[in-house]
Amino acid sequence: MKQIISTLLFVTMAFAAIAQSGTVRGTVTDNLGLVLPGANVSIESQNLYTVTDVNGKFILNNVPAGAQELLISYIGYGEVKVSINVTDGETTISNAAMEPGVQIGEEVLVLGDRLKGQAKAINQQKNNTNITNIVAADQIGRFPDANIGDAMKRIQGITIQGDQGEARNIIIRGLAPQLNSVMINGERIPSAEAENRNIQLDLIPSDMVQTVEVNKAVTPDMDADAIGGSVNLVTRSAPAGYRVSGTLASGVNFLTNEPIWTGSLVLANRFSNDRVGIIVAANYNQHDLGSDNVEMEWADEAENDNEEDVAHVHIAEMDVRQYYLRRTRRSVSANLDFKIDNNNTIYLQSMYNWRDDWETRYRLRYTDVVPVFDANDDVTGYQGIIRRQTKAGGTIYNDRLDDRRLEDQRVANVTLRGEHLIKKLKIDWNITYARASEDRPYERYVRYEQGDDIPLAVDFRNEEFPTIQPQFSSDATLDMFELDELTEENQFTKEEDVNGRIDLALPVMLNNQAGQVKAGFRVRTKTKSRSNDFFEFGALTDDYENLAVTPNENYSKDDFLPGDQYDIGNFMTPASLANLDLHNTDLYESELKADEFLAGNFRADEDIIAAYLMWEQRFTDKLTAIIGARVENTSINYTGNIVENEEDLIREETADDSYTNFMPGVHLKYDVTNEFVLRAAWTNTIARPNYYDLVPFQDIRPDDEELIIGNPDLVPTTSMNFDLMAENYFQSIGLVSGGVFYKSIDNFIYTTVNESYTDATITGGDEWTRFVPENGGTATLFGAEIAVQRQLDFLPGALKGLGIYLNYTYTESNADGIRNEDGEIRDDIALPGTAPHLFNASLSYENKSLVLRVSVNYAADYVDEVGGSAFSDRFYDEQLFLDVNGSYAFTPNLRFFFELNNLTNQPLRYYQGVQSRTMQMEYYNARLSAGLKFDLFKKK
Repeated sequence: MKQIISTLLFVTMAFAAIAQSGTVRGTVTDNLGLVLPGANVSIESQNLYTVTDVNGKFILNNVPAGAQELLISYIGYGEVKVSINVTDGETTISNAAMEPGVQIGEEVLVLGDRLKGQAKAINQQKNNTNITNIVAADQIGRFPDANIGDAMKRIQGITIQGDQGEARNIIIRGLAPQLNSVMINGERIPSAEAENRNIQLDLIPSDMVQTVEVNKAVTPDMDADAIGGSVNLVTRSAPAGYRVSGTLASGVNFLTNEPIWTGSLVLANRFSNDRVGIIVAANYNQHDLGSDNVEMEWADEAENDNEEDVAHVHIAEMDVRQYYLRRTRRSVSANLDFKIDNNNTIYLQSMYNWRDDWETRYRLRYTDVVPVFDANDDVTGYQGIIRRQTKAGGTIYNDRLDDRRLEDQRVANVTLRGEHLIKKLKIDWNITYARASEDRPYERYVRYEQGDDIPLAVDFRNEEFPTIQPQFSSDATLDMFELDELTEENQFTKEEDVNGRIDLALPVMLNNQAGQVKAGFRVRTKTKSRSNDFFEFGALTDDYENLAVTPNENYSKDDFLPGDQYDIGNFMTPASLANLDLHNTDLYESELKADEFLAGNFRADEDIIAAYLMWEQRFTDKLTAIIGARVENTSINYTGNIVENEEDLIREETADDSYTNFMPGVHLKYDVTNEFVLRAAWTNTIARPNYYDLVPFQDIRPDDEELIIGNPDLVPTTSMNFDLMAENYFQSIGLVSGGVFYKSIDNFIYTTVNESYTDATITGGDEWTRFVPENGGTATLFGAEIAVQRQLDFLPGALKGLGIYLNYTYTESNADGIRNEDGEIRDDIALPGTAPHLFNASLSYENKSLVLRVSVNYAADYVDEVGGSAFSDRFYDEQLFLDVNGSYAFTPNLRFFFELNNLTNQPLRYYQGVQSRTMQMEYYNARLSAGLKFDLFKKK
């Protein structure tokens, strides 16, 4: 690492010694003063070319003194030529504004708001050297989805894992969320959840984001933790003049029949002779949603009366669950840029996202379900136990809880950065502080149990919709359900991330072709911790001894979406549970249950030092290459708890590790014509283990005969990636693309399940089940993707407004080194989390005022979690979503819009082993939203 630092210092000193020459810089905007990223800017007579960045800015170095002509081109816009006069040793400012419109024969294709946004995305994608997919908000800054995850699921090669009907975790090219990264303005976002590094996309309203960049082949100047890909959410930049825009919308969720409320406001302007730009955005969204849910666990054997295992597939446990959830999102961002002079600009970027989930849940559980055998080991029936559980929050101690469990998640980040041009040397730097937290105070559960094994009527002839009910209703009256468990838990997780980086870029000329050499250095320090507690209470009175004498209601629904055969019944009311004075020692006795939280509490410290060197060069008028390498050193310190007998803390355990990854890469871009582009890439990337998997904890549970341990010896997953892509672009805002990719993955991580684990000290020689995360062997992934995006401008008359959007991604993977419960290597497993088929399609119509779109999103089923055997493997089932949205512009400043989502009522479904065997089915129903969007602007 000392050698890397010394090299960077030498490069910096060498760069600073470069002699002066003329430089041209400026900003490209549209006719409304909004920036145009991805515009081609060139001085063709000098073979000087560049592309505007996400803020529409460009720099051209080595420009000979004297009269020159800038040529600016942009798909969907007319070309602009600007005459300039360059002075030796000085910086010349040249801004340009472009007019939308495409000449199609003798007609001009009119660009509506959606097409203008699409043009921004296509231009960036076309002009990036690496392989990317871009999606941009429409011209007045709105995606057709409430949260940014739902907007991203339409991108080629992307699917989303949902939560309560909204997109939460991202899968890129079939690779699981932990193998991808998400950033805001180029900086990694911390996770509000304790166990993983995944970013909760449902925290971020889509109105706060202007552009989504999906980098499928990362360059050396990007963080390398992106095996599937890296997503960069670009927030709004200040326009060229005054702007005020906003949204006011409402709607309804058809599961709860409760209203949806949305409001947003954007204020922007430039001051002090355009030296200062400010943009402030705020968003509020309240959504009463929920889900109708059935879950089950299947077993393939059971004990007979002689305590012998008999093969018999049956349901061992079934839940019928009903969720009611109020989700409130608030988000604020503020960006400022201060132009010190022509060569120095300072930026301040910040965003704060706060999501509250107030949740009530009712759970009917049939547990310890076992078959009854006769003397010939034939099944004569089933028996088991029934439980009824209510989830709520302790409102008596915190009035924010409103009788419901509160999950308070917040993510904030603030970045101070600078762009400087010293002679020819471009210096970019930034310092970022980011924090994520999850607070779940006074989370309460009360459980009533019919504790005797009673006869159950079990019907799983249809394994997709199996049912369990008491065989005799007289065995399950409310007075038979006795108070079994009353608990309260406090959970708090936080992650803090402080990092800084510096990037240096020096222009070079090779055979009269422009290029640049870049070098950079990053330091990131990260701290993550979880601090929970858990209390169990016993009532000192008989007021709540059984469900019949407890305040209760029947929460059964006539339209329970999995089917009316699932009757959920009566539960203690959330208000009654929320207002119990549990810490009053005259009414309740309490016990701190260490087994429920001690092994889960931890602290993690992680430091990453990275450096890179890369050369980006235009070798000919057609061929451009990036050649470079990145080095990342990771140092970690994790502290966990060793817990025995489910309650005794033996000791804290600390583990340290340090490792270095060297990751070279090559990117090639060949412009066969101005419209046809070939790309190839060889890259190396990593994915660090989830936080909690590395914690050296040990959770010993004698009652369950289970041992759960962390593994501080885990090493990061690494991948060597090869990509080849061909793209053909159309001036009428479209493209056709196709490509293949291959990944060779080492040390992927999965959880081993050993149901025959013995240890003289821990298990006393008995066979327990042990769970531990481990590195597997190698995995390979091959994929192909195709996309078509085209306005049908060749059609006559009004039909020119029709457009199509199609993309399909295929992946095939194989994972070696996964062991079953007997320790034997399995050879029938795909890489967990890898969806083999992804398909998106939409048909749109657009004219000057009207935009309509129908969209379909499909993802095939895939193995989500490897069990101890093929029978126990958990699969995420296939999904098909149908959405409709549209808008009508009354004037250029005022528009009505509407959105209809999930018209297929697509459930979240898992299955166990085979597709017909349901493990979970959770339905959300459709939702409708509509409103007005206004946009007031004044270009200076």
